[in-house]
Amino acid sequence: RSSQQGADGGDGSPGSAAAETPSSEDFSLSLLDTNLPAEAETELRSFIAKRLTKGALFEGMGNVASVGLSIPEYKVGCYYCRFQQENLLEMATLESDINAPEYVVCFLGGSEKEDTFRLELDKYIQSLKINPDLEQKTLETYVNPYLGSWFENAICPIQRVVQLFQEKLAFLLHAALSYTPVEVRNADERTEKDISRFLAAASLQGLVQEGTMTSLCIAMTEEQHKSMIIDCGGAQPQLHNAGSNRFCEDWMHAFVNGAEGGNPFLFRQILENFKLKAIQDINNLKRFIRQAEMNHYALFKCYMFLKNCGSGDILLKIVKVEHAEMPEARNVVTVLEEFMRE
Repeated sequence: RSSQQGADGGDGSPGSAAAETPSSEDFSLSLLDTNLPAEAETELRSFIAKRLTKGALFEGMGNVASVGLSIPEYKVGCYYCRFQQENLLEMATLESDINAPEYVVCFLGGSEKEDTFRLELDKYIQSLKINPDLEQKTLETYVNPYLGSWFENAICPIQRVVQLFQEKLAFLLHAALSYTPVEVRNADERTEKDISRFLAAASLQGLVQEGTMTSLCIAMTEEQHKSMIIDCGGAQPQLHNAGSNRFCEDWMHAFVNGAEGGNPFLFRQILENFKLKAIQDINNLKRFIRQAEMNHYALFKCYMFLKNCGSGDILLKIVKVEHAEMPEARNVVTVLEEFMRE
């Protein structure tokens, strides 16, 4: 079975090569495309060959490792991912043909920080499967430019959104945290995709129960009957039907202060810390609610926590959805809602 592998230069451009039966030692790698110098490409090919021999590359799941290359003369972070064209995979299954081509794509950066963007890079590679083949004409017109812009398209969206919204980022964080529907108007395709990716990255999807997220999305849509509208027609985006709270405003300042350095990995780390703090607050509130079912003083602690955490409006909505089927906890949430309204 043949496989292909892509190698990338330190400036974040594309490359690839092909191999046979990754689980076996008897295979060869052939170069499809790269922008690495020949010596470094050979070293990278050797690294990938060892990983293939060990069976360490799973279909569609990227890995990040440190690789020693002679150019530049230090270790670089290497993201690598093995994939097979979906249509070719189906044909191989139907025809029992074990020669369906496989590919490995590598992206090289200055450090192993690419690991913080591994899921984004996995999605970036997935869209290559849409392409029917990787022949030379397609390679030049689509694959090469696509792989060459991996850093700009997969790593930088969060940074671009922070620079675009500045202080208005608090409204975007609030929308992501509360699962408020967002409608983008008068934006170019890249800006619209950047905003969508930022909202997805800032949401708590995957960190709280899927059923809770679904119910929360429905509840937010029904409650507001309107989306938050972002109009990108002017020099600065204009927001309508936007909400915010002290929690999101505090984190907005962390993003804006970090913008001076212009490091996309720093922004991603701030975003992860933002979500971690939100999850900690949700877990603390749920613990207080369990205690408040039997203790009036704990109920007061719940109320004080909601008042002081800066994000009581969102946390209350989340726990309300989660405790909808629990009578005692639901009663506590109802009392908290009344106090918060007052």
